[in-house]
Amino acid sequence: MPGRAGLQRGIIILPSAFTLGNLFFGVYAMVAASRGDFIWAGWCIVIAAVLDMFDGRVARFTRTGSRFGAELDSLVDAISFGVAPAVVIYHIFLADQPWSWILSFIYVTAVVVRLARFNVEQGGEAKRAFHGLPSPTAGMILATLYPFFTAPGVVEWTGGPPGTQFVGVVMVGLSVLMMSHVPYQIVPTIRLRGTRAIVVTTGLGVLAVLALAVPRYFIFPFLVLYTLQGAARSFVWGLLERLPDSDPLLDEEAPADDGQAEVRSVDYDALGPEAFRSRTRPEMSSELPDDPDTPSNPDPTETRR
Repeated sequence: MPGRAGLQRGIIILPSAFTLGNLFFGVYAMVAASRGDFIWAGWCIVIAAVLDMFDGRVARFTRTGSRFGAELDSLVDAISFGVAPAVVIYHIFLADQPWSWILSFIYVTAVVVRLARFNVEQGGEAKRAFHGLPSPTAGMILATLYPFFTAPGVVEWTGGPPGTQFVGVVMVGLSVLMMSHVPYQIVPTIRLRGTRAIVVTTGLGVLAVLALAVPRYFIFPFLVLYTLQGAARSFVWGLLERLPDSDPLLDEEAPADDGQAEVRSVDYDALGPEAFRSRTRPEMSSELPDDPDTPSNPDPTETRR
Protein backbone atom coordinates (compact mmCIF):
# COMPACT_ATOMS: atom_id res chain seq x y z
CA MET A 1 0.00 0.00 0.00
CA PRO A 2 1.68 3.26 -1.14
CA GLY A 3 0.01 5.35 1.55
CA ARG A 4 1.16 3.06 4.34
CA ALA A 5 4.71 2.90 2.97
CA GLY A 6 4.84 6.70 2.87
CA LEU A 7 3.66 6.91 6.46
CA GLN A 8 6.31 4.40 7.54
CA ARG A 9 9.01 6.41 5.81
CA GLY A 10 7.79 9.56 7.56
CA ILE A 11 7.96 7.86 10.94
CA ILE A 12 11.49 6.63 10.24
CA ILE A 13 12.62 10.12 9.22
CA LEU A 14 11.11 11.77 12.33
CA PRO A 15 13.94 10.93 14.82
CA SER A 16 16.58 12.04 12.32
CA ALA A 17 14.68 15.31 11.87
CA PHE A 18 15.20 16.03 15.58
CA THR A 19 18.88 15.14 15.20
CA LEU A 20 19.31 17.45 12.23
CA GLY A 21 17.53 20.19 14.18
CA ASN A 22 20.15 19.64 16.86
CA LEU A 23 22.82 20.13 14.17
CA PHE A 24 21.14 23.29 12.87
CA PHE A 25 21.25 25.03 16.25
CA GLY A 26 24.80 23.81 16.91
CA VAL A 27 26.01 25.35 13.65
CA TYR A 28 24.05 28.55 14.18
CA ALA A 29 25.56 28.90 17.66
CA MET A 30 28.97 29.26 15.99
CA VAL A 31 27.54 31.75 13.49
CA ALA A 32 25.99 33.83 16.28
CA ALA A 33 29.26 33.79 18.25
CA SER A 34 31.19 35.00 15.19
CA ARG A 35 28.75 37.92 14.98
CA GLY A 36 29.21 38.79 18.64
CA ASP A 37 25.76 37.61 19.78
CA PHE A 38 27.10 35.46 22.62
CA ILE A 39 23.83 35.21 24.57
CA TRP A 40 21.90 33.77 21.63
CA ALA A 41 24.85 31.50 20.79
CA GLY A 42 24.57 29.94 24.25
CA TRP A 43 20.82 29.41 23.98
CA CYS A 44 21.23 27.73 20.58
CA ILE A 45 23.39 25.05 22.21
CA VAL A 46 20.78 24.60 24.96
CA ILE A 47 18.05 24.16 22.33
CA ALA A 48 20.29 21.63 20.55
CA ALA A 49 20.57 19.67 23.80
CA VAL A 50 16.78 19.60 24.20
CA LEU A 51 16.40 18.24 20.67
CA ASP A 52 19.12 15.69 21.39
CA MET A 53 17.17 14.46 24.40
CA PHE A 54 13.99 14.04 22.36
CA ASP A 55 15.39 12.33 19.26
CA GLY A 56 16.21 9.11 21.09
CA ARG A 57 12.89 9.08 22.92
CA VAL A 58 11.03 9.60 19.65
CA ALA A 59 12.99 6.74 18.08
CA ARG A 60 12.05 4.44 20.96
CA PHE A 61 8.42 5.54 20.97
CA THR A 62 8.03 5.00 17.21
CA ARG A 63 10.19 1.86 17.28
CA THR A 64 12.45 3.26 14.56
CA GLY A 65 15.82 2.97 16.28
CA SER A 66 18.63 2.14 13.86
CA ARG A 67 22.38 2.00 13.61
CA PHE A 68 22.23 4.86 11.11
CA GLY A 69 20.40 7.00 13.67
CA ALA A 70 22.93 6.19 16.39
CA GLU A 71 25.88 7.09 14.17
CA LEU A 72 24.21 10.28 12.94
CA ASP A 73 23.42 11.28 16.52
CA SER A 74 27.05 10.85 17.62
CA LEU A 75 28.39 12.86 14.69
CA VAL A 76 25.93 15.68 15.36
CA ASP A 77 26.70 15.65 19.10
CA ALA A 78 30.40 16.06 18.34
CA ILE A 79 29.55 19.30 16.52
CA SER A 80 26.78 20.71 18.72
CA PHE A 81 28.35 19.89 22.12
CA GLY A 82 32.02 19.70 21.14
CA VAL A 83 32.98 22.08 18.37
CA ALA A 84 30.20 24.65 18.90
CA PRO A 85 30.79 25.30 22.65
CA ALA A 86 34.56 25.38 22.08
CA VAL A 87 34.15 27.97 19.31
CA VAL A 88 31.72 30.06 21.37
CA ILE A 89 34.06 30.05 24.37
CA TYR A 90 37.01 30.88 22.13
CA HIS A 91 35.27 33.97 20.72
CA ILE A 92 34.23 35.18 24.17
CA PHE A 93 37.25 34.43 26.37
CA LEU A 94 40.22 33.00 24.46
CA ALA A 95 40.62 34.95 21.22
CA ASP A 96 43.07 37.49 22.70
CA GLN A 97 45.55 34.85 23.88
CA PRO A 98 47.87 33.36 21.21
CA TRP A 99 47.86 29.76 22.49
CA SER A 100 44.56 29.62 24.34
CA TRP A 101 42.92 27.84 21.40
CA ILE A 102 44.66 24.71 22.75
CA LEU A 103 42.00 24.67 25.48
CA SER A 104 39.31 24.43 22.82
CA PHE A 105 41.23 21.60 21.18
CA ILE A 106 41.49 19.70 24.47
CA TYR A 107 37.77 20.07 25.08
CA VAL A 108 36.76 18.95 21.56
CA THR A 109 39.11 15.97 21.85
CA ALA A 110 37.49 14.93 25.11
CA VAL A 111 34.01 15.16 23.56
CA VAL A 112 34.80 13.00 20.54
CA VAL A 113 36.66 10.42 22.66
CA ARG A 114 33.76 10.31 25.12
CA LEU A 115 31.22 9.81 22.32
CA ALA A 116 33.30 7.05 20.72
CA ARG A 117 33.64 5.28 24.06
CA PHE A 118 29.92 5.67 24.70
CA ASN A 119 29.07 3.92 21.44
CA VAL A 120 31.54 1.11 22.05
CA GLU A 121 30.81 0.44 25.72
CA GLN A 122 27.14 1.29 25.97
CA GLY A 123 25.94 0.67 22.44
CA GLY A 124 24.78 4.27 22.03
CA GLU A 125 22.27 4.06 24.90
CA ALA A 126 22.84 4.48 28.64
CA LYS A 127 21.41 1.58 30.64
CA ARG A 128 21.61 2.58 34.29
CA ALA A 129 23.78 5.70 34.11
CA PHE A 130 26.09 7.63 31.83
CA HIS A 131 29.71 6.48 31.92
CA GLY A 132 31.41 9.83 32.43
CA LEU A 133 29.87 13.29 32.20
CA PRO A 134 27.49 13.46 29.20
CA SER A 135 28.75 15.71 26.42
CA PRO A 136 25.45 17.67 26.20
CA THR A 137 25.82 18.59 29.87
CA ALA A 138 29.39 19.77 29.38
CA GLY A 139 28.38 21.71 26.27
CA MET A 140 25.51 23.46 28.05
CA ILE A 141 27.74 24.40 30.99
CA LEU A 142 30.11 26.21 28.63
CA ALA A 143 27.23 27.66 26.62
CA THR A 144 25.41 29.14 29.64
CA LEU A 145 28.52 30.36 31.45
CA TYR A 146 28.48 33.78 29.79
CA PRO A 147 24.69 34.34 30.01
CA PHE A 148 24.79 33.49 33.73
CA PHE A 149 27.71 35.74 34.67
CA THR A 150 26.27 38.67 32.70
CA ALA A 151 22.72 38.34 34.08
CA PRO A 152 21.37 41.32 36.05
CA GLY A 153 22.10 40.81 39.74
CA VAL A 154 24.78 38.22 39.08
CA VAL A 155 27.10 40.65 37.31
CA GLU A 156 27.00 43.01 40.33
CA TRP A 157 27.81 40.11 42.64
CA THR A 158 30.59 38.52 40.57
CA GLY A 159 31.99 41.60 38.90
CA GLY A 160 31.28 40.37 35.39
CA PRO A 161 32.37 37.41 33.29
CA PRO A 162 35.25 35.32 34.66
CA GLY A 163 38.79 35.50 33.37
CA THR A 164 40.64 33.25 30.97
CA GLN A 165 42.25 31.19 33.73
CA PHE A 166 38.91 30.34 35.31
CA VAL A 167 37.44 29.36 31.95
CA GLY A 168 40.50 27.24 31.21
CA VAL A 169 40.11 25.36 34.48
CA VAL A 170 36.44 24.74 33.73
CA MET A 171 37.17 23.41 30.25
CA VAL A 172 39.92 21.08 31.45
CA GLY A 173 37.77 19.91 34.38
CA LEU A 174 34.84 19.12 32.09
CA SER A 175 37.20 17.29 29.72
CA VAL A 176 38.53 15.11 32.54
CA LEU A 177 35.05 14.28 33.82
CA MET A 178 33.82 13.34 30.34
CA MET A 179 36.65 10.83 29.95
CA SER A 180 36.41 9.59 33.54
CA HIS A 181 34.57 6.53 34.90
CA VAL A 182 32.28 8.66 37.08
CA PRO A 183 28.64 7.46 36.74
CA TYR A 184 26.02 10.14 36.11
CA GLN A 185 22.28 9.56 36.39
CA ILE A 186 20.16 9.42 33.27
CA VAL A 187 17.03 11.56 32.95
CA PRO A 188 14.25 9.62 34.73
CA THR A 189 11.30 8.32 32.79
CA ILE A 190 8.11 10.35 33.13
CA ARG A 191 5.50 8.05 34.68
CA LEU A 192 2.44 8.48 36.86
CA ARG A 193 2.19 5.03 38.43
CA GLY A 194 3.35 4.79 42.01
CA THR A 195 4.18 7.42 44.60
CA ARG A 196 7.87 7.56 43.76
CA ALA A 197 7.19 7.95 40.03
CA ILE A 198 4.74 10.78 40.70
CA VAL A 199 7.27 12.58 42.93
CA VAL A 200 10.01 12.22 40.29
CA THR A 201 7.72 13.43 37.52
CA THR A 202 6.61 16.40 39.62
CA GLY A 203 10.23 17.29 40.32
CA LEU A 204 11.05 17.15 36.62
CA GLY A 205 8.09 19.42 35.92
CA VAL A 206 9.29 21.97 38.48
CA LEU A 207 12.79 21.92 36.99
CA ALA A 208 11.37 22.43 33.51
CA VAL A 209 9.28 25.39 34.67
CA LEU A 210 12.31 27.02 36.32
CA ALA A 211 14.44 26.44 33.22
CA LEU A 212 11.80 28.14 31.06
CA ALA A 213 11.00 30.95 33.52
CA VAL A 214 14.52 32.02 34.56
CA PRO A 215 16.98 30.26 32.22
CA ARG A 216 19.88 32.66 32.80
CA TYR A 217 19.72 32.13 36.56
CA PHE A 218 18.84 28.44 36.71
CA ILE A 219 20.42 26.34 33.95
CA PHE A 220 24.11 27.03 34.64
CA PRO A 221 23.98 26.56 38.46
CA PHE A 222 21.81 23.46 38.12
CA LEU A 223 24.16 21.82 35.62
CA VAL A 224 27.18 22.67 37.76
CA LEU A 225 25.52 21.07 40.80
CA TYR A 226 24.64 17.99 38.74
CA THR A 227 28.27 17.71 37.62
CA LEU A 228 29.76 18.22 41.07
CA GLN A 229 27.38 15.83 42.85
CA GLY A 230 28.27 13.02 40.47
CA ALA A 231 31.99 13.51 41.03
CA ALA A 232 31.54 13.90 44.81
CA ARG A 233 29.37 10.80 45.10
CA SER A 234 31.86 8.73 43.15
CA PHE A 235 34.68 10.00 45.39
CA VAL A 236 32.78 9.14 48.59
CA TRP A 237 31.88 5.69 47.27
CA GLY A 238 35.54 5.13 46.52
CA LEU A 239 36.51 6.05 50.09
CA LEU A 240 33.82 3.72 51.45
CA GLU A 241 34.85 0.99 49.01
CA ARG A 242 31.30 0.85 47.67
CA LEU A 243 32.24 1.14 44.03
CA PRO A 244 31.35 -2.10 42.19
CA ASP A 245 34.09 -4.50 41.15
CA SER A 246 32.75 -4.59 37.61
CA ASP A 247 31.25 -1.81 35.57
CA PRO A 248 27.46 -1.86 36.14
CA LEU A 249 27.01 0.16 32.97
CA LEU A 250 28.01 -2.88 30.94
CA ASP A 251 25.72 -5.29 32.80
CA GLU A 252 23.87 -7.20 30.14
CA GLU A 253 21.16 -8.11 32.62
CA ALA A 254 20.29 -4.49 33.28
CA PRO A 255 17.06 -3.31 31.66
CA ALA A 256 17.87 -1.04 28.77
CA ASP A 257 14.93 1.29 29.16
CA ASP A 258 12.64 0.67 32.09
CA GLY A 259 9.09 1.72 31.34
CA GLN A 260 9.78 2.72 27.75
CA ALA A 261 8.16 1.30 24.64
CA GLU A 262 9.62 -1.84 23.16
CA VAL A 263 12.44 -1.12 20.73
CA ARG A 264 12.40 -2.97 17.44
CA SER A 265 14.83 -2.74 14.57
CA VAL A 266 13.52 -1.37 11.31
CA ASP A 267 14.08 -3.27 8.08
CA TYR A 268 14.56 -0.40 5.63
CA ASP A 269 14.74 -2.83 2.69
CA ALA A 270 11.12 -3.82 3.32
CA LEU A 271 10.06 -0.28 2.43
CA GLY A 272 11.76 -0.33 -0.97
CA PRO A 273 10.51 -1.61 -4.33
CA GLU A 274 10.18 -5.34 -4.85
CA ALA A 275 12.99 -5.39 -7.40
CA PHE A 276 15.32 -3.70 -4.93
CA ARG A 277 14.41 -6.17 -2.19
CA SER A 278 15.08 -9.12 -4.47
CA ARG A 279 18.41 -7.68 -5.46
CA THR A 280 19.61 -6.84 -1.93
CA ARG A 281 18.05 -9.67 0.09
CA PRO A 282 19.24 -13.08 -1.17
CA GLU A 283 16.88 -14.95 1.10
CA MET A 284 13.93 -13.32 -0.65
CA SER A 285 15.05 -14.28 -4.18
CA SER A 286 14.86 -17.84 -5.46
CA GLU A 287 17.39 -17.04 -8.21
CA LEU A 288 20.28 -16.43 -5.81
CA PRO A 289 21.93 -19.31 -3.94
CA ASP A 290 22.21 -19.28 -0.15
CA ASP A 291 25.55 -18.18 1.24
CA PRO A 292 26.63 -20.57 4.02
CA ASP A 293 28.71 -17.82 5.64
CA THR A 294 25.78 -15.40 5.82
CA PRO A 295 23.60 -15.49 8.96
CA SER A 296 20.05 -16.61 8.34
CA ASN A 297 18.64 -13.60 10.14
CA PRO A 298 20.98 -10.64 9.74
CA ASP A 299 20.32 -7.64 11.91
CA PRO A 300 21.84 -4.58 10.24
CA THR A 301 20.41 -2.18 12.78
CA GLU A 302 21.01 -1.33 16.37
CA THR A 303 19.16 0.66 18.97
CA ARG A 304 19.49 4.38 18.84
CA ARG A 305 19.75 6.28 22.09
